Amino acid sequence: MDPKGQRVKLNDGHFIPVLGFGTFAPPEVPKSEALEVTKFAIEVGFRHIDSAHLYQNEEQVGQAIRSKIADGTVKREDVFYTSKLWSTSLRPELVRPALEKSLNNLQLDYVDLYIIHFPVALKALEKCKDAGLTKSIGVSNFNHKQLEKILNKPRLKYKPVCNQVECHPYLNQSKLLDFCKSHDIVLVAYGALGSQRLKEWVNPNLPFLLEDPVLSAIAKKHKQTPAVVALRYQIQRGVVVLAKSYNKKRIKENIQVFDFELTPEDMKAIDGLNSSIRYNELLLGVGHPEYPFFEEY
Repeated sequence: MDPKGQRVKLNDGHFIPVLGFGTFAPPEVPKSEALEVTKFAIEVGFRHIDSAHLYQNEEQVGQAIRSKIADGTVKREDVFYTSKLWSTSLRPELVRPALEKSLNNLQLDYVDLYIIHFPVALKALEKCKDAGLTKSIGVSNFNHKQLEKILNKPRLKYKPVCNQVECHPYLNQSKLLDFCKSHDIVLVAYGALGSQRLKEWVNPNLPFLLEDPVLSAIAKKHKQTPAVVALRYQIQRGVVVLAKSYNKKRIKENIQVFDFELTPEDMKAIDGLNSSIRYNELLLGVGHPEYPFFEEY
């Protein structure tokens, strides 16, 4: 970590803030809300913003970032912005146009991190980095075998700086985290607070993470919310964590993750909650040869 203790160094020399603001929202949420909450998140101290073409809000998120640059709250280099390539643009010739479309929607010159969900587009992604359209390139939902395949590619120009995966106390990804650390790849946690109950993505019968009695007891002890404890848990184990909320009160609470520390006993108790519960099974991709979740990690 850097001296501020709020960023980690990536394997290409850039730095990523350890706490990110996730901007995904269900379709029924008005896009204008993405503008408002992203501006608010930047105002309270978030410097890492995570979005994607798929979320259909990059126009509003870009507007929020630009407005906070214009009013002097931040400079462009203060904000770490992540976007993602969706699976409809995996053919090599479609990768750069997809990134350029995101940049056009955002009205930004570059993104800080561009992420792919499948290994096939990596070469085209390297060209985007060479062209200065993205500072870093990463992957999402890769298991350790898929990562190994990329790392062993002949003439690999840039190894991915991160692997963004579902990660929370019920699915703590400890083996994948160890693997990533051993190869200088940062693990980025999405779904870190459990998950929104979107029926097309998430099994509604799974338990609510933030109602867990162990998390609640630790939160009470530290005078924090269970959500902030779940976020702090990730930061203390070297994971970059995304906090997703459109509720201003919770957004403000989540930034308090830097105001306290969990004890070794707290960490051990939260480790003990791991039960391999995956909220986002990505069932749309089950028939695909690269479906990642048949492996243990």
